[in-house]
This record gives sequence, structure tokens and C-alpha cells, in this order.
Amino acid sequence: MMESVFKFIIDSRKAFAELVDGLSADELNQVPDGFNNNIIWNFGHIVVSTPLLCYVRTGIWPDAAKIKYVEAYKKGTKPTYEVNASELADLKGLAISTIHTLEEDYKNGLFKQMEPFSTITFGAVINTIEELLATTVGHDNTHYGYAIAQRRIIKNSK
Repeated sequence: MMESVFKFIIDSRKAFAELVDGLSADELNQVPDGFNNNIIWNFGHIVVSTPLLCYVRTGIWPDAAKIKYVEAYKKGTKPTYEVNASELADLKGLAISTIHTLEEDYKNGLFKQMEPFSTITFGAVINTIEELLATTVGHDNTHYGYAIAQRRIIKNSK
């Protein structure tokens, strides 16, 4: 069962990466009217949120020091700089590699003893890594949906 969850997360992130690949740097960095973030921020946000939730909020890691770009894309942030091609390529790689690492850690039993926590966004109590991964699917796809809407606004404003 969990193998299919990890596959779905990876497949949806690949779809998000394809959306990103179809846009210029200007389009990725543009904050459309009605939004306080942009497409690349939504992509970066899913990249940092999953390890933040799965390793830090569960008590596996003491802090977010191991999570690259966490300060730029964590909850409560918004774009403060133009993302360049190098960072974009790095984020696309991390979008997949972090899930492969997470899957290996899951298979190796790293999350058997996690601290339950309540999500800030939904107020739901997460008791198991399986519940957390189901939440990750929804979270990733919420931000993918925002990016699709932002792309539509950007393309229609030209």
C-alpha cells in the first residue's frame, strides 16, 4: 500500500516539474494579481515541507538544518528574490530525491517512534507516518493547483 503512496507523490511531483519546465524564468518568478507568492515558491514549498513535517515535526531530527532552502520556502514565507536556473534545477532534483530518501527511511523503520503533532493548516492530529504521507499528497497537490491557477493568470495577462 505505502509503495503506491510514494509512487503517487513522485508522479505528482514530476507533473509539477513539467509545469515548471514549460515556463520562462520571468513567468516562474511573477507574483500574479491576487496572490502573495509565485509558481516557483509553490514548487519550492512542497520540496521543503515534506522533510520538515516528516523529520522535524515528528521529532526524528532536532531542527531543519539539514533541509536545503527551508528558510526561503517554509510556511509563512513569500518570494523575496528571483530564483535562477541553478536553484530551479536543484529544487527539481530535490523534489524527487527527498521522496526516495523518505521511502528508504520508511522501509528501514525510522518512523516507527514518531511524536504525534497537530497540523497548523488543518488542525488535524497526525499520529503515524502513514497519516502524514496521506497529508503530504493533499498538500503537494493543493500547491500544484495554485501553480496551475497562477500559470493561467500569467498566460492570460499577456
